[in-house]
Amino acid sequence: MRSNSACAGMVLAFFCIAGTAFGQTADNQPANNVFVVNYLPSQIELNPMKSFSSTEAQIFTAIYEGLVTYNPLTMKPVPGVAAYWEVSPDGKMYTFHLRQDALYWNGDQVTAQDFRNSWLELLNPENHSPYSFLLDVVKGAENYRKGINKDPNSVGIHAISKTILEVQLAHPAAQFLDILCHHSFVPVHPSMLKFGDWSKLPSVIGNGAYYIVKKSDSEIDLAKNDLYWDASNVHIPYIHITFRNDAAAVTRDFNEGKIQWIAGGILLDKVQNKDSVVINQLFATTYFYFNASVAPWNDPRVRKALVELLPLEEMRSTKYQYIPATTLVPPIPYYPSVKGITKTDKTDAMKLLSEAGFPDGKGLPSITIQVPQGSEDGGMAGLIAKAWNDALGIEVKIANKPYQQYVDNLSKDNYTLATLTWIGDFADPLTFLQMWTTGSNLNDAHYSDTTFNNYVTQSLGESGIPRYELLGKAEEELLSGGEVIPLSHSPAINVIDLTQIDGWYPNPLDIHPFKYLQFAALKPLKGIVKAQGTGPLIADAVGR
Repeated sequence: MRSNSACAGMVLAFFCIAGTAFGQTADNQPANNVFVVNYLPSQIELNPMKSFSSTEAQIFTAIYEGLVTYNPLTMKPVPGVAAYWEVSPDGKMYTFHLRQDALYWNGDQVTAQDFRNSWLELLNPENHSPYSFLLDVVKGAENYRKGINKDPNSVGIHAISKTILEVQLAHPAAQFLDILCHHSFVPVHPSMLKFGDWSKLPSVIGNGAYYIVKKSDSEIDLAKNDLYWDASNVHIPYIHITFRNDAAAVTRDFNEGKIQWIAGGILLDKVQNKDSVVINQLFATTYFYFNASVAPWNDPRVRKALVELLPLEEMRSTKYQYIPATTLVPPIPYYPSVKGITKTDKTDAMKLLSEAGFPDGKGLPSITIQVPQGSEDGGMAGLIAKAWNDALGIEVKIANKPYQQYVDNLSKDNYTLATLTWIGDFADPLTFLQMWTTGSNLNDAHYSDTTFNNYVTQSLGESGIPRYELLGKAEEELLSGGEVIPLSHSPAINVIDLTQIDGWYPNPLDIHPFKYLQFAALKPLKGIVKAQGTGPLIADAVGR
């Protein structure tokens, strides 16, 4: 307790001093040159090892930076803390050369040892870090993460010097640099590693282009960090982030120029400048899935039978979905065509139930469908419940839970079916599939299938088309067992006037690094289009 208290005092003192140095205080934000963005209310976890939502991922582009970072247009990796890197001829050794001028907000240098310590802490099985499994490509990382080998020196992460980090892979992995763009792999300041719970801290020590001036449940204020190695190319001095669920007020503030970017919660038909509504295809899928932690839902025959009793054509119709989907992985060049369960088949469903020991559904326990409160998923859950009740006479309950409670409950075994919209963390099919492997920290469904695991594992040692073919087989195995019910590939919906803001680009991950944003020269509006339709259309940001 004492160590935590002392460090919290140090963090608070530093940020008060830093705010003053920039002409800011926690209660006095500048009137001009402030970039304002609104998100729907959500619980923000500032510990990059613990967070998992898309909103957190966006905010972290301002306050942290890893070895590599996202190109704002292509989402491919570009140099971050690492000025450059070398890859051995066999593709298994990566040598990263860190910038001498990469500093934390308090002036400490970011070192190779910081990355090693942070990644080992991420892999610590006691921490249950959501994305630690993505480092399984590193030699010894999986066994260390699972507690099989407790020797940190067995993991292929080595600080050769203050500015040289070597990472040895178990096998070549074409996706490794893409993975490192993810916020989980940023360096954590040594003093912050002492904390278990960061929620009560007034701020954190990061190494990004901005630092936190003020933080509450309803807003976060960020100021430009002059110690950032690329500070000369960071143009917006102050960012004000709000978390509001009042769509009418947020829309009005955008129309009046008080908000520059709305990433969630708006009345689209009330936006005066229609050119500000930016809709693009997202590398994302909305789906329902079975909790396979208990019988009989761990039996693929039972799951597949229940899926075949659903009105899939209606559920995937444009009446309910933007981009109807029959597969989990969104369309991507060179990825094979995957066969899923695409139609209702009552005859086959009853046959499967009989084989599983539940003729005509007799003996099946009651079903609980869990959905987040206030979402459109409730209506879809109603269609599912009716279909199963009509076909089997089975009791189906729908449990509506507040969003955070909903998320916290996903790892428990008190529900049968749940829903999620998953946005890829990098533009690769693996981000949709590896999470279903046995032992993955994101495998809340406790799905386990040896054939599926083997396909994913084999793919890690391949590249190009052969790798995609193995991943395609893995997806087919997942879908054929009825574990996942894909419904739609979601679009990204943002409201931002791109005639006034430069450096923001539509992209399939819907991540827009703050360091690249800048105010453009004032330009006239292209025109105001009157709203069409009879009712308001509300656009929501969907968390991963």
